[in-house]
Amino acid sequence: MTSLARTERDALCTLALDLGADAPTLSGGWTVKDLVVHLLVREGSPAAVGIVVPPLSGLTDLASARLARQDLATLVRRLRQGPPLWSPFRLGPLDKALNTLEFYVHHEDVRRAQDGWAPRNLDARAQEALWRTIRVAGKGLTRSAPVGVVLERTDTSERAALKDTTPAVVVRGLPSELVLFVYGRKPQARVDLEGDDAAVAALTGADLGI
Repeated sequence: MTSLARTERDALCTLALDLGADAPTLSGGWTVKDLVVHLLVREGSPAAVGIVVPPLSGLTDLASARLARQDLATLVRRLRQGPPLWSPFRLGPLDKALNTLEFYVHHEDVRRAQDGWAPRNLDARAQEALWRTIRVAGKGLTRSAPVGVVLERTDTSERAALKDTTPAVVVRGLPSELVLFVYGRKPQARVDLEGDDAAVAALTGADLGI
């Protein structure tokens, strides 16, 4: 069975080619080409260490600049092929753990930056895969939240406390939308927030995600 990480990778690659290198995304000021370059460096270059270690970000910038000299079609072809053989991202369990959210969120970064976007109707298997991953990864992504954060699925009513602090805000939505909220795409995430007004305002204004 094809993993969600794989299907989102393929869908992102196809959409990138359809829209072109200069199309906008929700990832800061990145264009589609910038985003593709980021994904290639992340899983295929030792310079990716600069993504998580700020003092080494210059290495990442240099590797990105070198890749960006290539045309979008070449870059997308490499991205679609998957990580190089030596990359730990090549291992199935790590691919699911580290790429499921990465490729889903960045696919939506491209989709939801375009005019006329609408949420996709993901099947139950995809929603479950996103839920299993965000209930763990989300704890790190909400560490800086000024209030408690509880996710609630609107399809099953299941809950997961990402930050067990009071006061807390309950964020309700489908797993696919909860993921986007926790990753900082709050304006585009179709969710409802429940809590006292001050707590909701604090969470809405918080800098979530990576």
